[in-house]
Amino acid sequence: MNATRKFSVDLDSKILLTTEELQSLLGCGRASTVRIGTEANARICVGKRVLWCREKVKKYIASISV
Repeated sequence: MNATRKFSVDLDSKILLTTEELQSLLGCGRASTVRIGTEANARICVGKRVLWCREKVKKYIASISV
């Protein structure tokens, strides 16, 4: 099995984020990150990997903010 390659791409230019990257972007824990991503319907599964759509999360955050 081939390991996932890591590229040095700026976090601001990524379309899809890993759970850890989304955590750092939101500034919250793993459980809250997964809950927010799931409620935003931003979860994308590629094989065993779980990625999150940045735009859907941003729109969801904007819609629930007061």
